[in-house]
Amino acid sequence: MEIVIRLIALALAIIIHEMAHGFAAHLLGDPTAKNAGRLSFNPLVHIDPFGSVILPIMLVLTHSPVLLGWAKPVPFNPAYFKDPKRGIMYVGAAGPVSNLILALMASTILKILPIGGIIEFFLVQFCVINVILAVFNMIPIPPLDGSRVLVGLLPDDLAAKYLKLERFGFIMIFGLLYLGVLDKIMLPVAGILLKFLLG
Repeated sequence: MEIVIRLIALALAIIIHEMAHGFAAHLLGDPTAKNAGRLSFNPLVHIDPFGSVILPIMLVLTHSPVLLGWAKPVPFNPAYFKDPKRGIMYVGAAGPVSNLILALMASTILKILPIGGIIEFFLVQFCVINVILAVFNMIPIPPLDGSRVLVGLLPDDLAAKYLKLERFGFIMIFGLLYLGVLDKIMLPVAGILLKFLLG
């Protein structure tokens, strides 16, 4: 039951994360995500076989301290943005920001309502997972969201060179995860946020 609850919490966090990217792009004038049917809570339109199913189950079964996953990236077209560079930054930031908002909502409910049992366990897991997803996605390695934010801050020439790293992004991410480097970066930051949110 605990495994199922954690996986449900992760799936919901991932879906809202991706929808946030699409809504941000939509607000900036880009209909691509809406036309692709990605502004939906239907998990079937978001599922990535490996990132949404296989990896989370593997992490749970191996008792990993970190539960991660991802959905299919929401498509967007920067050509619709008045300021494409800044628009990419806003769309990239929308996902992690949505996770932090969800974590804050879960912690607030835990603090103000006298609940326990399965609901309490779900809300705690939902808060933890959203914080970890936000911190993980803000790591500035392409194609993670942090790289989109960094691109919006870099000069154009440096941004173009930096984005060339994207082809090696997942290799770098899995390598750093395997070596435990990302854990040493993520867990202290996530711990600070969770101490504030959950005490």
